[in-house]
Amino acid sequence: MLFGAALFVCCGKNGRLKVYEKKVGLEMIIPKDIEELATYVEKGNTVLFFTADWCGDCRFIKPFLPEIEADFPEYTFVQVDRDQYIEIAQMWNIFGIPSFVVIEDGKERGRLVNKNRKTKEEVETFLSSLKK
Repeated sequence: MLFGAALFVCCGKNGRLKVYEKKVGLEMIIPKDIEELATYVEKGNTVLFFTADWCGDCRFIKPFLPEIEADFPEYTFVQVDRDQYIEIAQMWNIFGIPSFVVIEDGKERGRLVNKNRKTKEEVETFLSSLKK
């Protein structure tokens, strides 16, 4: 996730321009189809976040993901809907969600895969353990 700043300009009551700065981030990538998903697996450093709309533990970790992404800018974070891509989840042995799989140029580097709720600290510890 890349953070930047957006500048907002508006006119005050006295006619002077005021400039406000607000931090903004890009949303986690949600692939449109399996071909797009494959491009993120084949090249680069990617974290696949396996999730589903009905998963309470997935909803628990989701608000922390922008912070996690900001702490690990070397990775591209890709959200994979387990139900939409069930064959992919089975191929990667994802039988519990939320789960995280780290891929580097098509090769798995690590996984945090189980059915348990994950905390921000657990995910960050996992990602830190993979740093070269």
